[in-house]
Amino acid sequence: MKYASRDSSRGFTVIELIVVIALLAAASLLFFIQKNNLQTANLDEHRKIAVNSIYYNLEQVFYPKNNYYPATLSTANLPAMDPSLLTDTNGVKIDGTLDGVNSDENSDDSAKYAYEYRYEPTDCDSDGKCKSYTLRVSLSNEAEYVKKSQHK
Repeated sequence: MKYASRDSSRGFTVIELIVVIALLAAASLLFFIQKNNLQTANLDEHRKIAVNSIYYNLEQVFYPKNNYYPATLSTANLPAMDPSLLTDTNGVKIDGTLDGVNSDENSDDSAKYAYEYRYEPTDCDSDGKCKSYTLRVSLSNEAEYVKKSQHK
């Protein structure tokens, strides 16, 4: 008489399946957490690059040419900059309009949005000529990033 042995059975036990599913769930969770952290760090890095670009454009291009800082930032007084850097990570342009929104669709003030990068000029005269400024941007993973003018 021959008895069927349990060793010859095929397939996975329920415990093996549960362990594999738990490992896959943990790996997926770690992947999505790390992906979110990388995206946040990438946005912070983009913000720093843009602020540094504005800063160096003001210090190396605008100030030597004019001997003052502007009262407001615009593409007109930052011509040496890559225009894409003047759009923040939320898609808001330096003039306060949302990137990709047709101005005819939003003729009222609803097209105006808060610009992520804050330019704070100081000691300005009535002609819009300023002696100094501070550039600021809030970061997600770090403290606020601040650049101040070299000349006073």
